[in-house]
Amino acid sequence: TGKVTTYPGKSSYRIIIEALEPAGIGALMALLEERRRKFAAEGLFDEARKRPLPFLPACIGVVTSPAVAVIRDILHRIAERFPRHVLVWPVRVQGETAAAEIAAAIDGLNALPDHGPLRRPDVIIVARGGGSLEDLWSFNEEIVVRAAARSHVPLIAAVRHETDWTLIDHAADLRAPTPTAAAEKAVPVRSDLAATLADLARRNMG
Repeated sequence: TGKVTTYPGKSSYRIIIEALEPAGIGALMALLEERRRKFAAEGLFDEARKRPLPFLPACIGVVTSPAVAVIRDILHRIAERFPRHVLVWPVRVQGETAAAEIAAAIDGLNALPDHGPLRRPDVIIVARGGGSLEDLWSFNEEIVVRAAARSHVPLIAAVRHETDWTLIDHAADLRAPTPTAAAEKAVPVRSDLAATLADLARRNMG
């Protein structure tokens, strides 16, 4: 913001800037850095509070939009490596209500009972495909970061973007570069385990 002045008798103008602040992407980046510092100072990103993933989860919770290829990629990769029960909590991953839905899904999966037909998962994957900074902004919102940080269930963040991390990546127990990679982190390869067990059995018999 500022003002424009003129010189009498001359066709010249001068712009006097009184205040300068970033707009658009610049404003978002400034807000992102402010939040990153705030959460880091609170200890939400500390390595010491990150939990190990279970070696072979019986149930995997997935928080994502059911309308995109992401969920198909995750389900396909899990089925290919080691079929497990998958509990999908559908949410919007973009738009005004997305952050609240994502946070509610993380809290909701944590609140499920230990046993029963709808049981609490052993690991949670929060995922979406690529997008611009604006598209991915829901994963930088405080409500989502805090939900990820307080999750009792180990959480993998798989928000696909090329360079910069979103804030949920820092709060999660593990960050995967793509949803498919998250599925690979969640379960081992069944055939590899079978081969290892067979080898161990042969050694014990020998």
